[in-house]
Amino acid sequence: MPHQQIYPDIVHTTFNTPLVQLRRLVPPGQATVLVKLEFFNPYSSVKDRIGRAMIEAAEKQGILTPETRIIEPTSGNTGVALAFVATARGWPSSCSRPPKTA
Repeated sequence: MPHQQIYPDIVHTTFNTPLVQLRRLVPPGQATVLVKLEFFNPYSSVKDRIGRAMIEAAEKQGILTPETRIIEPTSGNTGVALAFVATARGWPSSCSRPPKTA
């Protein structure tokens, strides 16, 4: 099981989200129905993977420099994910809520 290992930081716990088969939803032999347990991600959201992927892509492309501040206009989990990955990686970040959002 992937959850029985030691990770170097919280960011590495994203991806490899467990799948569980639902056996009572359809008759045997008709189909295989799987659910993805996103709540196993660090902040319990599918957006955790998006935040990691965006930061890693920017790092790989050399977009992030010591002078960079990541700014995300957000009203939800994407901003939370970017903030957690940025903080874990040492990148300064700010999130703002756009006007007229809940």
